[in-house]
This record gives sequence, structure tokens and C-alpha cells, in this order.
Amino acid sequence: MESVSDIKKLIDSTPDDRLPSVIENYSNDERGGVIKLVEKAKSRYSKLLAEKERIYNLSEFERKYSDHNFICGIDEVGRGPFAGPVVAGAVILPKNCDILYINDSKKLSEKVRERLYDEIMEKAVSVAIGIVSPERIDEINILQATYEAMRQAVSKLDPSPDLLLNDAVTIPGVDIMQVPIIKGDAKSISIGAASIVAKVTRDRMMVDYDKEYPGYGFAQNAGYGTKEHRNALKRLGPCPIHRRSFIHDYV
Repeated sequence: MESVSDIKKLIDSTPDDRLPSVIENYSNDERGGVIKLVEKAKSRYSKLLAEKERIYNLSEFERKYSDHNFICGIDEVGRGPFAGPVVAGAVILPKNCDILYINDSKKLSEKVRERLYDEIMEKAVSVAIGIVSPERIDEINILQATYEAMRQAVSKLDPSPDLLLNDAVTIPGVDIMQVPIIKGDAKSISIGAASIVAKVTRDRMMVDYDKEYPGYGFAQNAGYGTKEHRNALKRLGPCPIHRRSFIHDYV
């Protein structure tokens, strides 16, 4: 007879989607330790089923417009910071995408975002990024810069999308059918994927900028106007990646 510790090792090493067979194998074992392990396995599998249901619901718009071949989700990161670019992500996922745990990037930990970024880059039909500089933001304002970043991202996709799912906005100057969705990064798997790609891309850029322009805490605050960042502005003055139109009250 297998020991309880051996069964624990087996269950711990079994992927969640393969747990039903393990649960069945040990469901008649009357040892207290095994009963607890089986209950734990059932809980893990229930959570997997709940996540699959959540992802199915998150794909509502993708199913609604399934007659389109290449549905692109678009989202941006970095509209509010004092420093750094605004970054837009555009992602075309395959039909019936099976990537679990996609969500609004702000609701995910850095570790989960990084893991999902790699999976999205591996499985997506196409991914593209648009980046608009702080100088350009100051020149045309943040809303127009956001639209410009989104147009950049869409123009780089291959294949080209035939439908855009956007987080709340309608992008001017784009001759593709658009569906703006309020809080879309939490309602569309494609927009959620785009928000993750944009967030990870911009965060990595700000870590690099922190090395180039130390003292502002860019690696920690991503350019946002934290108390430490505002104090650094008063102490050091602005650096080349600061948005002058955003910081005139702090320098």
C-alpha cells in the first residue's frame, strides 16, 4: 500500500486538469491523511473549473463577434504618470483561447503578469506595441498621444485585425470596425491580454530608465507621482523623460 507521503507527492505534482483520475483512484482510501489530500485535490480542481468558467465569461465579446477572423484587443498603460511614455498593447488571440488567469493587469501581481506575458507572447496570433514619448505627450496632450500609441500598435499587427475591441475609447483615424467596452480590460480576454502586454512592457522600460536617471524611484513608482517622486522632483529637478505638462506644480 502506498504511503500517505507518497500519495501527497503524487497529488502535489499532478497538474490541476489531471486531478480527476487521481481523486478517483484514492477516493475509497479511508486513511485520514489520504481523505484530507483528496479533499485538497477536489478543492484545487474546483478552482480550476471556476477559472475556466470565468475565462469563458471573459470571452463573451469574442464569441459575439466570432464571425470576424482576427479580433484585436487594445489597451494602454501610462496615461497618468509624471514621467515616461504612454504604451499601448494590441493583441490578437487565437479562437477559443485557453490562457487562464488573464485579467485587468492592475488586478494581477507582478509575478503573474510576467508569467502571463510570456504565455501571451507564445500563444497569440499577433502582438504589437505602440510607444509615444513624453515630448510627444507634451506636444499633443495625453489623450491624443494615447490614440497615437494605439494606432501605432494596430498598424504593426500581422495579420491585420478586422475588429478592434477597445477599452472604453473609439480610436480616431482607424478604418477598422471598433467596439468600445467600458472597463474592457476586465470584460474581454483580448483587452485583458493587451493590458498585460502593455503593462509589462512599460514597467520594464521604467526599470531601465531608473538606471539611466537614478533618484526618482522609477523602478518602484513607474513614473507615477508618489510622495517620494514629488520630493525627488523638488530636490533634483526634472529629467529628460519627465512630462513637463504634468509636473509644473512640483518644480
